[in-house]
Amino acid sequence: MNERLRAAFKEPLVHFLLAGLALFLFFAWRGDAVDPGSRTITITEEQVGRLAASWTQSWQRPPSQSELDALIRDFVKEEIYYREGLRLGLEQDDPIIRRRIRSKMEFLATSELENEVPSDTTLQALLDKSPQTYAQDARYSFDQIYLGTQDEAAARSRAKQILESLKNGADWQNLGDAISLPRSSDNVDRTQIASDFGDAFATALAGLKPGAWSGPVASGFGLHLVRIRAVQTSSKPKLADVRQKLENDWRAQTVKDREAKAYQTLLDGYTIKIAIP
Repeated sequence: MNERLRAAFKEPLVHFLLAGLALFLFFAWRGDAVDPGSRTITITEEQVGRLAASWTQSWQRPPSQSELDALIRDFVKEEIYYREGLRLGLEQDDPIIRRRIRSKMEFLATSELENEVPSDTTLQALLDKSPQTYAQDARYSFDQIYLGTQDEAAARSRAKQILESLKNGADWQNLGDAISLPRSSDNVDRTQIASDFGDAFATALAGLKPGAWSGPVASGFGLHLVRIRAVQTSSKPKLADVRQKLENDWRAQTVKDREAKAYQTLLDGYTIKIAIP
């Protein structure tokens, strides 16, 4: 039980709820009513500082006194409209406001993650769990002869003729049709090949035998004969090579997990009654 309590107190959303409770008790002790419709607006030094900091971040310089005064006037205007809106009940049954409040509550549950850095042990475990996700693509060096856009039967017939010419010593660079793509590509990964020739062509390379002319192979431009000269196969990457991607994936999953846990904690405190039509 003590372990569960200690774990609960580590949750950011629990911190937020406890802070809210503390403020409520403080104001109750003082005897001051917490009234969102109050006619008194107090601008604290901290709020002024936040306004100035926001301006500085946007404009890369601190605001002048007149600019700061304008920021404060705009803040007061926003606060007045906000309070008057609450007084009129405009926030009730408004789906946009409900979504904004939900988003803010979800943010509170995971806000501490922004500055949290996972350990090498955590990242290595993630890498070991799904090494294929982080493995670099195989890299290919290959030559291609463009056959044009004719149908498969005609392409196979032409491919056979070209292959016969190659056996007789013909220069492969003088065979086939002209195309804007390079005849030879060196040490390129699947992503680049797919970008140049199309996804189907990139996929087909994995099934070709190195050292021999193969095809026809379809691309986004038509059909080709292809010769694989070298293949650098994919391998499990080192932690240092994919650290940033691992951190991004860890943070995304941890946000999801903590948000779900925080919601479940809140949900457990409610009784849900659903009317069935």
